[in-house]
Amino acid sequence: MTAFRFDVNDPDLRERFLSDVLMDALAGLQADSRPSWGKMTAQQMVEHLTWAFELSTGQSETECPNPEAQRERLRTFLYDNRATPHEYMNPVLAAGLPPLRHRGLDAARGALWVEVNRFLLQLRAGPGALHTHPVFGPIGPTTGNAPISSMSSTIWSSSAWSARPASR
Repeated sequence: MTAFRFDVNDPDLRERFLSDVLMDALAGLQADSRPSWGKMTAQQMVEHLTWAFELSTGQSETECPNPEAQRERLRTFLYDNRATPHEYMNPVLAAGLPPLRHRGLDAARGALWVEVNRFLLQLRAGPGALHTHPVFGPIGPTTGNAPISSMSSTIWSSSAWSARPASR
């Protein structure tokens, strides 16, 4: 993996990351790759990223339990290059992760690629409908780009998975 300068506030870099770098960064994942932090397996994280893209394009819907005043404060994260904090818990997933939707990691990566492309097409088409994010509330394609990029940046910059297989 080569270094990639990342800035959530640079739309050209975000698009390049999503169209050219993200899938390459995930290509080395194996089903038994261990997380460097967090509790998700490689497939759970890929499916979680897919869900984030689905939320951003309206393919999936959710509610945001946060009051508007809190959403405004939380939205500052959308423009910050910090990685997602360790042990951060998405309120929608507090009760546990959803069941896996795909037969394996390769199928999950394929589904992610479909959703990344759908997102990029919508983004290139210009501002569109607002869709609800479970933390930030209603956000549009240009702001919806930032949380996805932030999650993706977390994977890229912190090596969210080690290259070692899980111990048995």
